Amino acid sequence: MFYDLNVPYTPTDPEIHNTLSFLSELGYTTVALTSAHSGKLPNDLTPPPLPPSPSPSLTLLSRITITVTDPSQNQRLTPLSQHYSLIALRPANEKCLALACSSLDCDLISLDLSSRLPFHFKFKTLSSAIARGVRFEICYGPGVTGSGAEARRNLIGNATSLIRATRGRGIVISSEARRALGVRAPADVVNLACVWGLGQERGMEAVAEEARKVLALAGMKRRSWRGIVDVVYGGEKVEQPGEKEGKGKGKDKGKNKSIGNKVEGEKGTESGGNGVKRKADAETEASAEPQVPLSKRELKRRAKRAKLQESGAEGDSTGSPVAGDVKSS
Repeated sequence: MFYDLNVPYTPTDPEIHNTLSFLSELGYTTVALTSAHSGKLPNDLTPPPLPPSPSPSLTLLSRITITVTDPSQNQRLTPLSQHYSLIALRPANEKCLALACSSLDCDLISLDLSSRLPFHFKFKTLSSAIARGVRFEICYGPGVTGSGAEARRNLIGNATSLIRATRGRGIVISSEARRALGVRAPADVVNLACVWGLGQERGMEAVAEEARKVLALAGMKRRSWRGIVDVVYGGEKVEQPGEKEGKGKGKDKGKNKSIGNKVEGEKGTESGGNGVKRKADAETEASAEPQVPLSKRELKRRAKRAKLQESGAEGDSTGSPVAGDVKSS
């Protein structure tokens, strides 16, 4: 599964259908259509309606890219997550980049690498964004189309610096192509990543695995509470027409059974006489009681008692006089 998370889109764009069809033919399965905004956000935050997908295997998502020029400006990013599938920020200076990496709630940090940037990338600043789950986006479209040699040179230099500062982690590669001619196949994108110094394995992750992680984290932010607790609706059990009657009959049977046990218990008590338990019941309860081991003193006491009983029985059998006979004589 290959992803292209940045395709510029307007409802009046006549080339969008050809671009999406070409992306589907190249093997892309998920495409994010981007709406760009700069400055103050409008009151209407709903995304434009998405065009029909040219292929059943192609999934279309909505994305907004906000250009941040003033770090003191309050960005209303939380309501946007309920309308857009992805939120991307494009910092214009180093202070805005540091703010986006440290605290702003976004899914992607997309830099315009085809222009000359007025700052250098620092590992400490970029690593804080990667630790929060925010990825950095490299767009190859402005460098492969007819933008000039300077734009291509800036893209290669800035992409190499970004990959070196991030240690090759947290990189997502998108097209940002306005026409079908600016789109490249996933294998070509991996070759471009190798030219920038990313490596073939990391380049394949940039168009597949890393992009999938961005979408998964963005979905968790929308559906769950602080990205931790996700409430899953399990559905309700539909009762069948005869199930309720069966439950009622079961309750009646249970009541009748308890009443029958009570009547039988009363009869057993009456047959025993004045609430006295029967011999069989007493033996059963006695056998159910746990056997406690006897102490040595108790064993000696019982042995002595048994000897006394045996001696008394022998005296009776030999005809020895008892106390009553002596008194009568």
